[in-house]
Amino acid sequence: MKRILVTGGAGFIGSNFIQYMLETYPDLQVINLDKLTYAGNLENLRAVERDSRYSFFQGDIADRQVVMELLSRKKVDAIVNFAAETHVDRSILRPDDFLKTDIFGVFALLEAARHFSIARFVQISTDEVYGPIPEGAASEASPLAPSSPYSASKGGADLLCHAYFVTYNVPVVVTRAANNYGPYQYPEKFIPLFITNALEDKPLPLYGDGRQVREWLYVTDHCRAIDRVLREGRPGEIYNIGGYSEEQNRVIAETIVELCKKSPELITFVEDRPGHDVRYALDSSKIKALGWEPRVSLEEGLAKTVAWYKKNKDWWKKIKEADFKNYYTAQYGKRLQKKGPGNGGEPGNTPSRS
Repeated sequence: MKRILVTGGAGFIGSNFIQYMLETYPDLQVINLDKLTYAGNLENLRAVERDSRYSFFQGDIADRQVVMELLSRKKVDAIVNFAAETHVDRSILRPDDFLKTDIFGVFALLEAARHFSIARFVQISTDEVYGPIPEGAASEASPLAPSSPYSASKGGADLLCHAYFVTYNVPVVVTRAANNYGPYQYPEKFIPLFITNALEDKPLPLYGDGRQVREWLYVTDHCRAIDRVLREGRPGEIYNIGGYSEEQNRVIAETIVELCKKSPELITFVEDRPGHDVRYALDSSKIKALGWEPRVSLEEGLAKTVAWYKKNKDWWKKIKEADFKNYYTAQYGKRLQKKGPGNGGEPGNTPSRS
């Protein structure tokens, strides 16, 4: 595999993946197609922007003409699709953006992959398509039960990918990963929001009672898994990518304030969001059989992530001074004024590790 198209490569996971692939494969060429929405940031790729093996094109994956023209000029062996609207909270506020990018955008890419006989198409999905998992772990055969417009749009795209494999023999592979965290994550997401708020001595708005459980995956481990699936995964298959690190949100919040050396009183219980899934968990035995497993523990990953945000304040402060303010006010303004109680949690109380 000599040349790949990475869509959404200026975002959090996409930019980490591009850097990982260029560092790992000296002969690889990477083309990055990104619309540069609010979460797309070319500063994420400063380390490779002058690399002759890397090229960037601005464009929308939902624009079929843009996609077809690019692939007619740049012959690629594979497409790895990170491009998506990804934040559950924003999908509740504006679901139409998610349907356009996450479904119609994937349709445009699949049509291009079919037309140009692309050798491999990797669709980056999410564990949220399974919905809440009260007990046990979701396997790739588990039914889809999305709870938000975001997860529904990703689930729809997964089904479309399967249909293109069955109907047109497009060599699609779908990955469904646990919650990612690490460098360059836009600070609307839970971990970077709480880290940056803590560093600014601002409240950490914790939904409900904070007992929601997530499985956490450090972004570099995710990049390694995608690389493995890109090269060794079977077309038509789905691969779960878990982090083997379940934890309650309230414990993550407490760990963050400890690492930032801040008061636990910053943790503020607020009204829960609609349809908030209580627990996610993945059975990742299928990708483990390909020889992959995570290397970064949650404890190590959180420490590395806090250190990165401490060191790169200029990167996230610019983001939080821009349009982010409007989103933050719309999402948390009224909640922070009410300050709970959230399903048993009291505002200002220190969460327990029990």
